[in-house]
Amino acid sequence: MSTKPLVCTVLPTYNERSNIGPLIEGVLASAITPHLVLVVDDNSPDGTWQVVEEVAARYNHAVNHYDDTVKVALIRRTNEKGLTSAIQRGIDEAIYTYHAGIITWMDCDLSMPPQDIPKLVGAIIEQGADLAVGSRWIPGGADVAHGLMARTLSWIINHFAMLLLGGGVHDYTSGFIAGRAQVFQQIRLQGDYGEYCIDLLGRAIHKGYRVQEVPYICVPRTAGESKTGANLWDYLAKGRKYVATIWQLFRAK
Repeated sequence: MSTKPLVCTVLPTYNERSNIGPLIEGVLASAITPHLVLVVDDNSPDGTWQVVEEVAARYNHAVNHYDDTVKVALIRRTNEKGLTSAIQRGIDEAIYTYHAGIITWMDCDLSMPPQDIPKLVGAIIEQGADLAVGSRWIPGGADVAHGLMARTLSWIINHFAMLLLGGGVHDYTSGFIAGRAQVFQQIRLQGDYGEYCIDLLGRAIHKGYRVQEVPYICVPRTAGESKTGANLWDYLAKGRKYVATIWQLFRAK
């Protein structure tokens, strides 16, 4: 049994059938050991969970319990939906069922490169961070996945967060995260969508945890439909929640 902490990458999915197989392969191709991929699927109508079962069967030599041979696990939720609750379910399973020491997560549309996960984990293990954040808005990072409107709104929201919350974070809306289990035992995720990331980082900074950013390049999805925003109204509706979350955190300081 390895003495290194188990790293668990949580992948929250809904209708990502075309992306989830390559993503799992990419995550497991990293040099991290031991490493468990935990997919939390909201009963996707396109059968994402079926693809996960097929991939898991190829990788695993044991089922329903963790040992050194289990690489892929699936939680199929049939009575609950939503990004934030899916990630939180994965965090809880990672800590209390699989005893992971570090938990990571990312979007499942291949816009976040799985080969960058070791950089996030390295910021924790080697550099002493409590949370590591994949950032598009520091040198070496970029967002080539979204159009000018989305990038502009993201820039505005993140600079507003930087102004009020500080903490040396430039990408409060990242969603590409790694953290020590102890942090998530103290801070549970809350919010409907991307504002959960602002809330997590804001509260972590307030509690004195060390947060470190790692640059990454956000690239366009190659298959499936984006869940980020379909039009200006959708972006503004989400942005309103982001701004409200930032203001609440600022008032609570």
